[in-house]
Amino acid sequence: MLAKEIKPGSVVNYQDAPILIETVNVQTPSARGAATLYKFRGRHLVSGQKTDITLKGTESLDEADFERRPVNLMYTDATHVHLLDQTDYNQYSLPLEQVAEQMRYVTEALQGMSALIYNGECVGLQLPLTVELTITQCDPAVRGNSATSRTKPATLETGLTVQVPEYLKQGERIKIDTRTGDFLSRV
Repeated sequence: MLAKEIKPGSVVNYQDAPILIETVNVQTPSARGAATLYKFRGRHLVSGQKTDITLKGTESLDEADFERRPVNLMYTDATHVHLLDQTDYNQYSLPLEQVAEQMRYVTEALQGMSALIYNGECVGLQLPLTVELTITQCDPAVRGNSATSRTKPATLETGLTVQVPEYLKQGERIKIDTRTGDFLSRV
């Protein structure tokens, strides 16, 4: 795959490891005869480390033996998260410390999760861009404070705490961005 064909979300082999490309930056030279540089920021799928790759437009990387499989959460024990493949009903296990950050958004009813499979082995979990969660605890709104856009902390059903607008109450469902952890809207 040529450098100019690599897009965010692609998975490539770099130094014999699968790298999930997150951002692409193109530097066009001002001098004649100079090559366009493609700078990629990616994440190593097995170790989770950030990796920077710089290539000329004519250089290439191999696509990784990689696929995304739709999964649902089966259960979580003390050390692992257990997932069920929705197409062929295979079961995958991931160490809890590897996906602890992502588990703050996962409920049993969450749809749109994908297991990242590399060489037949589950190496990670990809969440949908937004999730809907229920507020389980927050302070009541104070009457008369609606003139300003103030926020208050709210604890969600998964234990995640986010800042929400003051008018929201306990029991309401809200939409959260899984990339930043920010409140998006009321559902």
